[in-house]
Amino acid sequence: MAAAKKAVLGPLVGAVDQGTSSTRFLVFNSKTAELLSHHQVEIKQEFPREGWVEQDPKEILQSVYECIEKTCEKLGQLNIDISNIKAIGVSNQRETTVVWDKLTGEPLYNAVVWLDLRTQSTVEKLSKRIPGNNNFVKSKTGLPLSTYFSAVKLRWLLDNVKKVQEAVEENRALFGTIDSWLIWSLTGGINGGVHCTDVTNASRTMLFNIHSLEWDKELCEFFGIPMEILPNVRSSSEIYGLMKAGALEGVPISGCLGDQSAALVGQMCFQDGQAKNTYGTGCFLLCNTGHKCVFSEHGLLTTVAYKLGRDKPVYYALEGSVAIAGAVIRWLRDNLGIIKSSEEIEKLAKEVGTSYGCYFVPAFSALYAPYWEPSARGIICGLTQFTNKCHIAFAALEAVCFQTREILDAMNRDCGIPLSHLQVDGGMTSNKILMQLQADILYIPVVKPSMPETTALGAAMAAGAAEGVGVWSLEPEDLSAVTMERFEPQINAEESEIRYSTWKKAVMKSIGWVTTQSPESGIP
Repeated sequence: MAAAKKAVLGPLVGAVDQGTSSTRFLVFNSKTAELLSHHQVEIKQEFPREGWVEQDPKEILQSVYECIEKTCEKLGQLNIDISNIKAIGVSNQRETTVVWDKLTGEPLYNAVVWLDLRTQSTVEKLSKRIPGNNNFVKSKTGLPLSTYFSAVKLRWLLDNVKKVQEAVEENRALFGTIDSWLIWSLTGGINGGVHCTDVTNASRTMLFNIHSLEWDKELCEFFGIPMEILPNVRSSSEIYGLMKAGALEGVPISGCLGDQSAALVGQMCFQDGQAKNTYGTGCFLLCNTGHKCVFSEHGLLTTVAYKLGRDKPVYYALEGSVAIAGAVIRWLRDNLGIIKSSEEIEKLAKEVGTSYGCYFVPAFSALYAPYWEPSARGIICGLTQFTNKCHIAFAALEAVCFQTREILDAMNRDCGIPLSHLQVDGGMTSNKILMQLQADILYIPVVKPSMPETTALGAAMAAGAAEGVGVWSLEPEDLSAVTMERFEPQINAEESEIRYSTWKKAVMKSIGWVTTQSPESGIP
């Protein structure tokens, strides 16, 4: 029986999905895109000071090994032979910055997470040096100068962490985003580990020229980054190296995409004008703009969408990034304690069915698109004696939807063609109240694939399609049809507009809250 079952399955592809709040390993059937098994481990976030967000790179790596081992055990219980796994893809939280010692394999400091705000004064100093009439940083990278991207985090580490300074001077330091740290470690680490990244992750560092697809000397000089610590930039779909340990030793790692690019691929948005919104720790709306870089007039980023093969063309995307989406639910759970699990928020929100005039702007890490306003902080307003935790829970869900509406409006203005529906994915999309609210607030249908793990699927597709692996076809006629769930708007347009304009009023009240604190102190 088992043998017959194995024969039917054909080649499988694994995907590491290393996100901000958890790590997962998932295994897909390359012929049907069906998810066969997975394992998930939550990752600790450390907040050593206000506005600082760090993670332990070794804990992240350990969680990847644990997820791979546990998933392989589960496959064994299902009578599925793990030798059918022909490739592994990696998708990761972007921008998060790691510097490690290539001789010992040890991180030289915690990973500085994309949400971290410690670099605000670094950003202010640097922005004074950019000529007003020639924003070469924006034109080369597609990104606004912000605490969000890796270059300023790396600059901070070089300025403030002695261990990092010494390792750079002694030529022992390697820099990477999470994908680079994982691929280097998984392919052998100090014993011949491959130090590389892909174009999508490189395009989020602020050191990468998105036109020439190379590290940019002028940008590295501007940020004061030594180029020898940077990883080699590769396409998103090619064999980087082989797994050197664990249950999948010898399997090629052959796909690498930043998580939002991976979701775009997993949602099969391969045509110019197709878009998806992912609801994770943050919320990210990406629209494929084809082979051309479209620069936004409305606060969106221009970024590399994917390059699926060494000789394949590069595709670009416009991106709207919201810092806090799922993170607001985690905050209600961990900081306020008004829910015990993330799933509970749906129950609370359902009890009241309205925020009763309460608005929640979760600008915990300033405001990202379309405002890029570092002075903003979170506020809850419109409170009355009647307001209870259910209304706050409802307002938190509405906040995610209003923020999505703001970036969708910006996207429609930049592209000139309004989206007729929104394709969605990510952990929060299992919340039906959130999905219905999103349709009501956008006033267009929201469409969700029945298999919500599109980020991992995208990484698996890139890995399986790589030259030398060739088990996953990305030809349009071979892509499996996906079953979708559809949410139609259920309120009238006028009510939708009134709620949205009140939200904008609340956002204005969150801005201008913080002035830069005294210069950040060094760390021994």
